[in-house]
Amino acid sequence: MKIAQRVLDIAPSLTLEITAKAKKMKAEGIHVVSFGAGEPDFDTPDYIVAAAKYALDHGMTKYTPASGTESLKKAICAKLKKDNGLDYLPNQIVVSNGAKHALANAFLATLDPGEEVIVPSPFWLTYPELIKLAGGVPVYVDTKAENSFKITPEELEKAITPKTRAFLINNPNNPTGAVYTREEVEALAAVLAKYPDIYVISDEIYEKLCYGVEPYSFAAAPGMKDRTVIINGVSKTYSMTGWRIGYTASDAALAKAIGSMQSHMTSNPNTIAQYAAEQALAHREGEEFLRTMRMTFDARRRQIIRLLKEIDDTVEFIEPKGAFYVMVSVRNLIGRKVGGVKITSAQKFAEVLLEKKQVAVIPCESFGAEGYIRLSYAISDADIVEGLTRIADFIANV
Repeated sequence: MKIAQRVLDIAPSLTLEITAKAKKMKAEGIHVVSFGAGEPDFDTPDYIVAAAKYALDHGMTKYTPASGTESLKKAICAKLKKDNGLDYLPNQIVVSNGAKHALANAFLATLDPGEEVIVPSPFWLTYPELIKLAGGVPVYVDTKAENSFKITPEELEKAITPKTRAFLINNPNNPTGAVYTREEVEALAAVLAKYPDIYVISDEIYEKLCYGVEPYSFAAAPGMKDRTVIINGVSKTYSMTGWRIGYTASDAALAKAIGSMQSHMTSNPNTIAQYAAEQALAHREGEEFLRTMRMTFDARRRQIIRLLKEIDDTVEFIEPKGAFYVMVSVRNLIGRKVGGVKITSAQKFAEVLLEKKQVAVIPCESFGAEGYIRLSYAISDADIVEGLTRIADFIANV
């Protein structure tokens, strides 16, 4: 049977083999320390679960408007006003099946075939595939470690061509943990001010997980609100990854187009999850949960930084300021051997590390960062210590 070329063009994930092998080893009773987590290791707060139970008990299980309930949209507008200083109306919000779905909607609604999207590298591995599925062309801009892997205004302007339709920014960033400050965002916005036909797709899903620096929405930069599509959701903020609620905030015309498209593709997001998400955003307990989770992640962040520094000068990294990842260079180990096996890439490093030390890490070739691995600190303190001890021993024998 013939398969559409757009599907065949999707790049396979280099992480799947390692993830599958780690799961198999765990199922066999082997103590694998996995730094691969892409979600908070907290349970969804009780008050959110209670809201879902209330919805079930009171028959709130029917279709909603395709773009989400009016009450959830109002809660999102209130959040954007309180946290970001931005004024939106409910008709500018589209609630989707997770932030990934919201991203897909944004690209499908803004890109015509052959139009380009500027993607700073390193990037979340799904971005290029969504752009290509929408008929667009990802244009990668390699950022530099000395700039904390953040794109500069000069690099952005150099990448703009007559075909540029959108600029994608992930702030805070996965996999680097970099956070753009207000001054840095406004400097990028000043470049884009000269190109009024370019949209900004601003993925802000990790905005509540910043340490010692304040996040700043691209839409808040002067003149950028009507040209920015904010991507956000409740998955990372409230540990609701499986509930699948994300959203876009944009100008009303684009929101209407996205809502119309979604009505034909998926209809509304899960009704019960929408009521739960509304309470997640509005309930006073949410701030306390966020404070506790952020403090926990910050302590783990400082711990993993300390342990990495203790290894030796072989590994290099930039201290993350947001999300729950640290990206580590293993380039100095490539070409060397451990146990007779030659390390030829970050992917090979990850494979051998899992085999020899039962530690799972994510190689970053698919993130546009060859020679790097990603460690998540959304795991227990004990696993962080045990995992870094095993990694240090592994490197000592390379």
